[in-house]
Amino acid sequence: MGLQNIFSGRWGIIAAGILIGILAPLLQYYGNPGNMGVCAICFVRDTAGAMGLHRAAPVQYVRPEIIGFVLGALIAAYWNKEFRPRSGSAPIVRFFLGISAAIGGLVFLGCPWRGVFRLAGGDGNALWGMGGFVTGIALGTVFLRRGYTLGRNQQSCAAVGWLIPAMMLGLLALIVLFPPIAGQTQSGVLWYSLEGPGAKHAPLLFSLGAGLFIGVIAQRSRFCTMGAFRDLILFRQFHLFSGIAALFAAALVINLVLGQFHPGFAGQPIAHTLSFWNFSGMVVAGLAFALAGGCPGRQLFLSGEGDADAGVFVLGMLAGAALSHNWGLASTPSGIGPNGMAGVIIAFIFCLIVGLSMRESTKS
Repeated sequence: MGLQNIFSGRWGIIAAGILIGILAPLLQYYGNPGNMGVCAICFVRDTAGAMGLHRAAPVQYVRPEIIGFVLGALIAAYWNKEFRPRSGSAPIVRFFLGISAAIGGLVFLGCPWRGVFRLAGGDGNALWGMGGFVTGIALGTVFLRRGYTLGRNQQSCAAVGWLIPAMMLGLLALIVLFPPIAGQTQSGVLWYSLEGPGAKHAPLLFSLGAGLFIGVIAQRSRFCTMGAFRDLILFRQFHLFSGIAALFAAALVINLVLGQFHPGFAGQPIAHTLSFWNFSGMVVAGLAFALAGGCPGRQLFLSGEGDADAGVFVLGMLAGAALSHNWGLASTPSGIGPNGMAGVIIAFIFCLIVGLSMRESTKS
């Protein structure tokens, strides 16, 4: 039985959610930051720092998990003859949607995956973030019902589909060539955190292996947090949502077993208690994901199967993460950044303009 047959049905998506829900707390247990076993936006932010795109010393580390997400999806797509290079669906808009998503997510301090894992770890602040995420998606469905579209992408040459996977292979090579040096913030061309979230990470091979495994099963199952809530709101379909519910349940059980469940609001790892901005940041992120057609994890998986438009969104997240730290937009555990409020407002206005203006032309 092929992987597609295993993961395409209801029990397949539930199995995918359970497996990811087990791996994420284990990544945390073996070294990743608290309630951050898997977080696409946080990992992109850390990787941007390792590349020198921002100088926030506590968040600089090439996260092997996101390399694994892309390469795992690439392997699964090739194995099942689903690697389809394609591009041309409003790439510049997708780039700025990626920037907006990163700004909103880093005000909340996490992507929707981390929102679920924060809840599974007992962080009550994530309730506001996930509420904002669902609100943003609901707003996005309003635009979808009114004819919103970024247009169709077109089949392209193999080189286009390979650009993001090649970038990830390059990052993997840099990790091997320039490993961290004790007591030094720079090794060759890469930057490494000596303290803070960037200094906390599971062993390289475990992180990479987990990322590859998640990339394979997510590509097969079409796992997507944004898609789960969009389908629930638009079509009352529970297929993808059952995977999210399974992910939460599995992560909660593993956290309880490992002693990583600590309920409350104050003192949660890499989180702040400003409810309004937790909510607002994820409204922006959820809306950007809905307009782009997938959550950050899904965009990474799609880029692994040859979707260059998803790759442009990933590059937008990379740029947005760098801007968030260079311009004081990102939050810290002590609260929102000095320019975070302005960043959320501007990103929200941009998403509204995109939602209102990108519509199918109709003949009178």
